[in-house]
Amino acid sequence: MRILHNDNTLVNFFLRLRESRQSLLLLDYDGTLAPFTRDRDNAHPYPELRSVLEELLHEETCRMVIVSGRTVDDLVPLLDLDPMPELWGSHGWERLHADGTYVLPDLDNETAELLAREWEWLTDSVPHDSIERKPASVALHWRGLDQIDQVALHAVAIRRWRKLAESTRLELHPFIGGLELRAEGRSKAYAVETLLSEYQTLPVTAYLGDDLTDEEAFAALGERGLRVLVRSEHRNTVADIQLTPPGELLEFLVTWKDQLQ
Repeated sequence: MRILHNDNTLVNFFLRLRESRQSLLLLDYDGTLAPFTRDRDNAHPYPELRSVLEELLHEETCRMVIVSGRTVDDLVPLLDLDPMPELWGSHGWERLHADGTYVLPDLDNETAELLAREWEWLTDSVPHDSIERKPASVALHWRGLDQIDQVALHAVAIRRWRKLAESTRLELHPFIGGLELRAEGRSKAYAVETLLSEYQTLPVTAYLGDDLTDEEAFAALGERGLRVLVRSEHRNTVADIQLTPPGELLEFLVTWKDQLQ
Protein backbone atom coordinates (compact mmCIF):
# COMPACT_ATOMS: atom_id res chain seq x y z
CA MET A 1 0.00 0.00 0.00
CA ARG A 2 1.39 3.41 -0.96
CA ILE A 3 0.44 6.63 0.82
CA LEU A 4 0.95 9.16 -1.93
CA HIS A 5 0.60 12.48 -0.11
CA ASN A 6 0.32 12.32 3.68
CA ASP A 7 1.35 9.50 5.99
CA ASN A 8 -1.71 10.07 8.18
CA THR A 9 -4.20 10.04 5.32
CA LEU A 10 -5.50 6.51 5.78
CA VAL A 11 -5.43 6.51 9.59
CA ASN A 12 -7.39 9.75 9.76
CA PHE A 13 -9.87 8.53 7.17
CA PHE A 14 -10.74 5.36 9.06
CA LEU A 15 -11.02 7.28 12.33
CA ARG A 16 -13.61 9.56 10.72
CA LEU A 17 -15.37 6.53 9.25
CA ARG A 18 -15.62 4.90 12.67
CA GLU A 19 -17.20 8.04 14.12
CA SER A 20 -19.59 8.63 11.23
CA ARG A 21 -23.18 7.45 10.85
CA GLN A 22 -23.16 7.53 7.06
CA SER A 23 -20.58 6.65 4.45
CA LEU A 24 -20.41 6.57 0.67
CA LEU A 25 -18.23 3.98 -1.06
CA LEU A 26 -17.76 4.62 -4.80
CA LEU A 27 -16.18 1.81 -6.80
CA ASP A 28 -15.02 1.54 -10.39
CA TYR A 29 -15.43 -1.92 -11.93
CA ASP A 30 -12.87 -3.07 -14.53
CA GLY A 31 -9.35 -3.00 -13.13
CA THR A 32 -10.67 -2.23 -9.65
CA LEU A 33 -13.19 -4.87 -8.59
CA ALA A 34 -12.41 -7.16 -11.53
CA PRO A 35 -9.14 -8.00 -13.27
CA PHE A 36 -8.79 -7.06 -16.90
CA THR A 37 -9.40 -9.84 -19.38
CA ARG A 38 -9.61 -10.05 -23.14
CA ASP A 39 -13.00 -11.74 -22.78
CA ARG A 40 -14.92 -8.77 -21.41
CA ASP A 41 -18.09 -10.83 -20.93
CA ASN A 42 -16.30 -12.95 -18.31
CA ALA A 43 -14.61 -10.19 -16.32
CA HIS A 44 -16.03 -11.21 -12.95
CA PRO A 45 -14.98 -9.63 -9.63
CA TYR A 46 -12.05 -11.08 -7.75
CA PRO A 47 -13.50 -14.08 -5.85
CA GLU A 48 -12.03 -12.80 -2.59
CA LEU A 49 -14.16 -9.66 -2.75
CA ARG A 50 -17.63 -11.07 -3.17
CA SER A 51 -18.44 -11.81 0.49
CA VAL A 52 -17.23 -8.45 1.82
CA LEU A 53 -19.09 -6.57 -0.93
CA GLU A 54 -22.33 -8.33 0.00
CA GLU A 55 -21.72 -7.65 3.69
CA LEU A 56 -21.21 -3.95 2.94
CA LEU A 57 -24.43 -3.88 0.96
CA HIS A 58 -26.31 -5.01 4.08
CA GLU A 59 -24.77 -2.28 6.25
CA GLU A 60 -27.35 0.46 6.85
CA THR A 61 -24.73 3.17 7.37
CA CYS A 62 -22.86 2.43 4.11
CA ARG A 63 -24.08 3.34 0.63
CA MET A 64 -22.16 1.51 -2.06
CA VAL A 65 -22.27 2.73 -5.66
CA ILE A 66 -20.55 1.27 -8.72
CA VAL A 67 -19.35 3.93 -11.18
CA SER A 68 -18.23 2.32 -14.43
CA GLY A 69 -17.64 2.84 -18.09
CA ARG A 70 -19.54 -0.39 -18.73
CA THR A 71 -23.23 -0.42 -19.48
CA VAL A 72 -25.67 -1.25 -16.72
CA ASP A 73 -26.73 -4.35 -18.67
CA ASP A 74 -23.11 -5.55 -18.53
CA LEU A 75 -22.65 -4.82 -14.85
CA VAL A 76 -25.70 -6.57 -13.40
CA PRO A 77 -24.82 -10.17 -14.41
CA LEU A 78 -21.10 -9.71 -13.82
CA LEU A 79 -21.54 -8.36 -10.29
CA ASP A 80 -24.25 -10.91 -9.43
CA LEU A 81 -24.72 -9.36 -5.99
CA ASP A 82 -27.76 -9.60 -3.73
CA PRO A 83 -28.91 -6.95 -3.14
CA MET A 84 -27.65 -5.10 -6.20
CA PRO A 85 -25.96 -1.77 -5.41
CA GLU A 86 -26.77 1.45 -7.19
CA LEU A 87 -25.06 1.47 -10.59
CA TRP A 88 -23.82 4.33 -12.74
CA GLY A 89 -22.94 2.99 -16.19
CA SER A 90 -21.57 4.35 -19.45
CA HIS A 91 -19.47 7.01 -17.73
CA GLY A 92 -22.37 8.72 -16.02
CA TRP A 93 -24.96 8.35 -18.77
CA GLU A 94 -26.91 5.51 -17.14
CA ARG A 95 -28.16 5.28 -13.58
CA LEU A 96 -29.79 2.26 -11.99
CA HIS A 97 -31.00 3.14 -8.50
CA ALA A 98 -30.87 0.54 -5.75
CA ASP A 99 -34.67 0.29 -5.92
CA GLY A 100 -34.48 -0.73 -9.60
CA THR A 101 -35.42 2.64 -11.13
CA TYR A 102 -33.48 3.14 -14.36
CA VAL A 103 -32.59 6.56 -15.78
CA LEU A 104 -31.11 7.22 -19.23
CA PRO A 105 -31.05 10.84 -20.47
CA ASP A 106 -32.05 11.42 -24.08
CA LEU A 107 -29.39 12.22 -26.67
CA ASP A 108 -30.03 14.99 -29.15
CA ASN A 109 -30.86 13.68 -32.63
CA GLU A 110 -27.61 14.80 -34.24
CA THR A 111 -25.44 13.08 -31.64
CA ALA A 112 -27.52 9.90 -31.77
CA GLU A 113 -27.24 9.79 -35.57
CA LEU A 114 -23.48 10.38 -35.48
CA LEU A 115 -22.97 7.55 -32.99
CA ALA A 116 -25.12 5.23 -35.10
CA ARG A 117 -23.04 6.09 -38.14
CA GLU A 118 -19.76 5.51 -36.30
CA TRP A 119 -21.01 2.16 -35.01
CA GLU A 120 -21.85 1.09 -38.55
CA TRP A 121 -18.38 2.18 -39.66
CA LEU A 122 -16.74 0.22 -36.83
CA THR A 123 -18.65 -2.96 -37.61
CA ASP A 124 -17.47 -2.71 -41.23
CA SER A 125 -13.85 -1.88 -40.37
CA VAL A 126 -12.79 -3.55 -37.11
CA PRO A 127 -13.02 -7.09 -35.67
CA HIS A 128 -16.29 -7.35 -33.74
CA ASP A 129 -14.65 -8.58 -30.54
CA SER A 130 -12.74 -5.28 -30.36
CA ILE A 131 -15.73 -2.92 -30.52
CA GLU A 132 -18.49 -1.97 -28.11
CA ARG A 133 -21.76 -0.05 -28.45
CA LYS A 134 -23.09 1.86 -25.44
CA PRO A 135 -26.14 4.10 -25.03
CA ALA A 136 -24.08 7.27 -25.45
CA SER A 137 -20.83 6.14 -27.05
CA VAL A 138 -18.89 3.70 -29.19
CA ALA A 139 -15.63 2.17 -28.02
CA LEU A 140 -12.64 0.43 -29.49
CA HIS A 141 -10.73 -2.09 -27.32
CA TRP A 142 -7.22 -3.43 -27.91
CA ARG A 143 -6.24 -4.80 -24.50
CA GLY A 144 -4.66 -8.24 -24.84
CA LEU A 145 -3.68 -7.81 -28.49
CA ASP A 146 -0.08 -7.74 -29.63
CA GLN A 147 1.52 -4.33 -30.08
CA ILE A 148 1.25 -4.31 -33.88
CA ASP A 149 -2.51 -4.93 -33.72
CA GLN A 150 -2.91 -2.31 -31.01
CA VAL A 151 -1.17 0.32 -33.12
CA ALA A 152 -3.23 -0.65 -36.16
CA LEU A 153 -6.55 -0.38 -34.30
CA HIS A 154 -5.58 2.94 -32.79
CA ALA A 155 -4.65 4.29 -36.21
CA VAL A 156 -7.99 3.18 -37.65
CA ALA A 157 -9.95 5.39 -35.29
CA ILE A 158 -7.82 8.26 -34.04
CA ARG A 159 -7.75 10.48 -37.14
CA ARG A 160 -11.43 10.02 -37.88
CA TRP A 161 -12.63 10.49 -34.32
CA ARG A 162 -10.33 13.41 -33.58
CA LYS A 163 -11.96 15.35 -36.40
CA LEU A 164 -15.44 14.47 -35.14
CA ALA A 165 -14.52 15.58 -31.63
CA GLU A 166 -13.37 18.94 -32.98
CA SER A 167 -16.55 19.65 -34.94
CA THR A 168 -19.45 17.93 -33.10
CA ARG A 169 -20.85 17.35 -29.61
CA LEU A 170 -18.85 14.15 -29.33
CA GLU A 171 -15.77 13.81 -27.14
CA LEU A 172 -12.72 11.59 -27.63
CA HIS A 173 -11.69 9.72 -24.48
CA PRO A 174 -8.64 7.46 -24.34
CA PHE A 175 -8.66 4.81 -21.63
CA ILE A 176 -6.25 2.05 -20.64
CA GLY A 177 -6.57 -0.42 -23.49
CA GLY A 178 -8.80 1.53 -25.81
CA LEU A 179 -10.44 4.63 -27.21
CA GLU A 180 -14.02 5.87 -26.84
CA LEU A 181 -16.13 8.38 -28.76
CA ARG A 182 -18.75 9.66 -26.33
CA ALA A 183 -21.56 12.20 -26.18
CA GLU A 184 -20.51 15.27 -24.23
CA GLY A 185 -21.99 16.25 -20.91
CA ARG A 186 -21.53 13.17 -18.73
CA SER A 187 -18.56 11.49 -17.07
CA LYS A 188 -17.58 9.68 -13.89
CA ALA A 189 -16.98 13.15 -12.45
CA TYR A 190 -20.62 13.98 -13.19
CA ALA A 191 -21.70 10.88 -11.25
CA VAL A 192 -19.57 11.87 -8.26
CA GLU A 193 -20.87 15.45 -8.24
CA THR A 194 -24.48 14.27 -8.53
CA LEU A 195 -24.15 11.78 -5.69
CA LEU A 196 -22.52 14.27 -3.34
CA SER A 197 -25.14 16.89 -4.16
CA GLU A 198 -27.84 14.58 -2.78
CA TYR A 199 -26.56 15.03 0.79
CA GLN A 200 -27.14 17.97 3.10
CA THR A 201 -24.21 16.79 5.22
CA LEU A 202 -21.45 15.08 3.29
CA PRO A 203 -20.85 11.45 4.27
CA VAL A 204 -17.41 9.98 4.75
CA THR A 205 -16.61 9.20 1.14
CA ALA A 206 -14.03 7.28 -0.88
CA TYR A 207 -13.69 6.70 -4.60
CA LEU A 208 -11.67 3.69 -5.80
CA GLY A 209 -10.59 3.43 -9.43
CA ASP A 210 -7.73 2.50 -11.70
CA ASP A 211 -8.18 4.08 -15.12
CA LEU A 212 -7.46 7.45 -16.68
CA THR A 213 -11.21 8.12 -16.64
CA ASP A 214 -11.15 7.71 -12.86
CA GLU A 215 -8.78 10.67 -12.59
CA GLU A 216 -11.77 12.86 -13.52
CA ALA A 217 -13.69 11.37 -10.60
CA PHE A 218 -10.71 11.88 -8.27
CA ALA A 219 -10.55 15.53 -9.30
CA ALA A 220 -14.30 16.00 -8.79
CA LEU A 221 -14.11 14.47 -5.30
CA GLY A 222 -11.16 16.65 -4.36
CA GLU A 223 -10.67 17.04 -0.63
CA ARG A 224 -14.23 15.92 0.12
CA GLY A 225 -13.15 12.28 0.31
CA LEU A 226 -10.38 9.72 -0.03
CA ARG A 227 -9.13 9.08 -3.56
CA VAL A 228 -7.77 5.56 -4.01
CA LEU A 229 -5.84 4.36 -7.05
CA VAL A 230 -6.23 0.58 -7.41
CA ARG A 231 -3.33 -0.52 -9.55
CA SER A 232 -0.20 -2.66 -9.33
CA GLU A 233 2.02 -0.27 -11.28
CA HIS A 234 2.64 3.33 -10.30
CA ARG A 235 1.54 6.22 -12.54
CA ASN A 236 0.96 9.92 -12.13
CA THR A 237 -2.27 10.47 -10.21
CA VAL A 238 -4.08 12.89 -7.95
CA ALA A 239 -5.13 9.96 -5.73
CA ASP A 240 -4.23 9.99 -2.04
CA ILE A 241 -3.27 6.33 -1.71
CA GLN A 242 -2.56 3.40 -4.01
CA LEU A 243 -3.69 -0.19 -3.42
CA THR A 244 -2.46 -3.30 -5.21
CA PRO A 245 -5.36 -5.62 -6.10
CA PRO A 246 -6.69 -7.94 -4.96
CA GLY A 247 -4.92 -8.31 -1.59
CA GLU A 248 -4.63 -4.69 -0.47
CA LEU A 249 -8.02 -3.88 -1.97
CA LEU A 250 -9.62 -6.66 0.09
CA GLU A 251 -7.84 -5.43 3.22
CA PHE A 252 -9.16 -1.92 2.62
CA LEU A 253 -12.76 -3.09 2.18
CA VAL A 254 -12.65 -5.37 5.21
CA THR A 255 -11.25 -2.52 7.31
CA TRP A 256 -14.05 -0.26 6.01
CA LYS A 257 -16.66 -2.82 7.08
CA ASP A 258 -15.06 -3.21 10.51
CA GLN A 259 -15.26 0.54 11.19
CA LEU A 260 -18.99 0.83 10.56
CA GLN A 261 -21.29 1.37 13.50
